[in-house]
Amino acid sequence: MTVGTQEARAIVSALRTGAVPRQGLHHFATGMDPLMKAVNTELDDVASGRGRAKWVRGAYGSGKTFATRLICATARARGFATSEVQISINDTPLHHLETVYRRLIERMATASAGEGALQSVIDAWLFEVGDEVTRLRGLDEDDPAFPDAVSARMEERLSGLSQRTPAFAQVLRAYHTAIESGDFGTAQGLLAWLGGQPHVGRKITGGAGLKGTVDGQAALAFLGGLLQILRESGHAGLVLVLDEVETIQLMPSHTREKALDALRKLVDMLYNDELPGLYLVVTGTPDFFEGYKGLKSAQALFQRVHTRFDKDHRFDNLRAPQVRLAPFDVDRLREVADKVRALYPAEDPERVEAIFNERAMVAIVDRFTKAFGDRISVAPRLFLRELVDILDRVDQHPDYRPDVGGELQVEEADLTAQELDALRSPTKPRDRGPKRLDG
Repeated sequence: MTVGTQEARAIVSALRTGAVPRQGLHHFATGMDPLMKAVNTELDDVASGRGRAKWVRGAYGSGKTFATRLICATARARGFATSEVQISINDTPLHHLETVYRRLIERMATASAGEGALQSVIDAWLFEVGDEVTRLRGLDEDDPAFPDAVSARMEERLSGLSQRTPAFAQVLRAYHTAIESGDFGTAQGLLAWLGGQPHVGRKITGGAGLKGTVDGQAALAFLGGLLQILRESGHAGLVLVLDEVETIQLMPSHTREKALDALRKLVDMLYNDELPGLYLVVTGTPDFFEGYKGLKSAQALFQRVHTRFDKDHRFDNLRAPQVRLAPFDVDRLREVADKVRALYPAEDPERVEAIFNERAMVAIVDRFTKAFGDRISVAPRLFLRELVDILDRVDQHPDYRPDVGGELQVEEADLTAQELDALRSPTKPRDRGPKRLDG
C-alpha cells in the first residue's frame, strides 16, 4: 500500500521524537497480524451488540501503546468510536471513575470527526431521529408537524434510557431544544456537562433540570447511555483503552483496592451484558497481571483475566481474555527498519536509498544489538529515533555518510529508566517493577 506524503511525514515526525504515531501504524507494524486477526473477530461480536474485553500484557518496550493505537485505528476504520485513556496517579486515577469518564469523552474519536467527537455523535443521533420521521411518516423539515414528530420519536428512542439514566436523557432533550432555538452557548454547556466537565454554569444546568455533576456512581451509567447513542447514530460501538493500569501498584493499599474495585465494576457490567457495544482494552505489565499489588489482590477479577502462557510465544491463544506481546528481537528490528526506510519521505529518494542501503541498515541493527544484548526488547523507541536521524542527515547533506560501524552514542538524559538500565546491563535482563510506567 502506497503511503501518502503527508501521512509519511506525520509518521516520521513522531518517530523522530521517540513517540508512537497516531496514524499510519499499519504501514510499519511488524508481528501484529495474528493479534489483529483475533481482535477483528472480537470487534465483529461487539458490532453485533455484545461487550468484550481484551487484556494486553507486555513489558516495557514490547509495544503496548503501539498495539492499542493500531487496534483503535483499525476500529475507527470499521465505524467504531475510540478513546485512549492513560491511567495515572494524579491526573487520571482509576478509582475516580468520574475522571476516567471525563477523559474518555475528551479523547473520544471517530474516523470522520477526529478527537473530541461527542458533539458530532450527538448531532448524528439527532439526524437519525429526524431521518426516521421522514422515512416512516413522510414528513420533511418544512412540514409544520415535523418538530412535534421529531420530539415524539425522540421520546420513543429515550424511553429505556430515561428509566436507566434520567439525567442523560434530560440533557439530550435540552440540547435538542437549545439547537432548535439557536441557543448554541447553552447547547455547548450541556455537552460539557454530559461529558463530565465539572464547571458548567448553574443557569445552564438549572434550565435543563440538572443537579450537581457526573460523579463516580453515575459515570458507568452514563457510559451505558453513550454506547446507546453511538449505536443509534450509526456507529458500530466504542473501543475504550485503559492504558498503563499498572500505575495502581504505586498507590497506597486502600487506594489500590478502590482502583481494582472500580475496574471490577466495569468488567462486571461488561460481562452482565450491561454495556453492549463496548470493546474494553486494558494494558499492563506482567507484574500487574501476576503480582500481589496488581490483579492477584482482587481474586474474582484475577480469575476472569488469568491466562496460561507457555514459553513459546508462537502458540499463544490470542482468543483468550489476556494476550501478551512478544518482545522485539533482531528480526523484528530489521523488518521495521526496512518498512520505515521505504516510507521515509525523502527529497532525493534515490540518493537516500543508495547511501543508506541494506548493508547500512543491517549495521545499525547490529550496533543496537551489541549495545543492548539480550535486552534489545527495550530499544525500539531509541532505534527508530536513531534510524530517522540518520535518514534525515543523509537526505539533507549530499556529502554525509553515516558511521554505522561505530558504537552507539546516546545521552543518558535522553533515556528512560528501563533503557538506561538495559544499556548498563545488556546481558542481565530483570524486572525491577514499575519505575517508569509508560510502556
